[in-house]
Amino acid sequence: MAAIIPPGEVAWGFQLPIQSQSTTYVQPWEVDAGPAELADIVRAADRAGAFYVAVCDHVGIPRPADETMSATWYDTVATLGWIAGITDSVHLLSHVYVLPYRHPLATAKAFSTLDALSGGRAVLGVGAGHLQSEFEMLGVDHATRGAQLESALGLIRSAFVESYPVVDFGGAHHPVGMSPRPARPGGPPIWVGGSSPAAIRRAAQFGDGWLPQGPPEMGTRAAVARIRELRAEAGLPEAFDMGVNCAPVHLDGSNAEEVAEGLRRFPERGMNQLQVRFVAGDAAEYCDQVERFGAEVAPLLAG
Repeated sequence: MAAIIPPGEVAWGFQLPIQSQSTTYVQPWEVDAGPAELADIVRAADRAGAFYVAVCDHVGIPRPADETMSATWYDTVATLGWIAGITDSVHLLSHVYVLPYRHPLATAKAFSTLDALSGGRAVLGVGAGHLQSEFEMLGVDHATRGAQLESALGLIRSAFVESYPVVDFGGAHHPVGMSPRPARPGGPPIWVGGSSPAAIRRAAQFGDGWLPQGPPEMGTRAAVARIRELRAEAGLPEAFDMGVNCAPVHLDGSNAEEVAEGLRRFPERGMNQLQVRFVAGDAAEYCDQVERFGAEVAPLLAG
């Protein structure tokens, strides 16, 4: 278990547009956009020095949930693998992969392979999931999803570290070969998503980082303090990557300092990973916003 953002640095990234189109955040231009526009945006992120780009995870949205969530959710691993092939340095984050939907070894295989093919750029962001009808569609118990997530993480960690993790099946313990091996020693870091008390506890006890899903009820400062307390109690490393969801950003050529000033409060509270959402009228402007942020705002956050 290890943090990956260097001490003292403030990393930034964003959940990609186009690949998920919930009505709660989709911008009008995304509806008619596709792979060409998405490619332009991820290449802009790579050039701009973004720490990561993120892809969501839903298998299918049963009606009527699609009325608000939409039906457009690109496959997480397929999309991240495609992004790996057209970028050089940006990290590839699942935000978040719903572990109860798959066998833990299937997740470990997918992200070990992604890490191997991308030269060590995969970050496994995980969550328990929320859409009950999707759980029912997949034949997965919704009520125990938190326990399923926690159970899966141990085997995934083992498969990241060991070429032959030991798996219980058929009433016995069996070593199971798992290759290709991840490029990053110890495998991709695991960032745990969610803002509930249970999710915050899981992040502290099982993760290398935390991906909040909106402000926690206990407040951000209290959540950071709780994570540090739980990790200290468990004897886990103090280094831990803390995320925060930032307000939408639009740079106009004169407000970089203002935007940076609004973001500086987060590192002061203990967060070292800022998830930004850019406002744009089309894909070209979105690329411009990403590159402006990297050139004009990110340097003002350093240190």
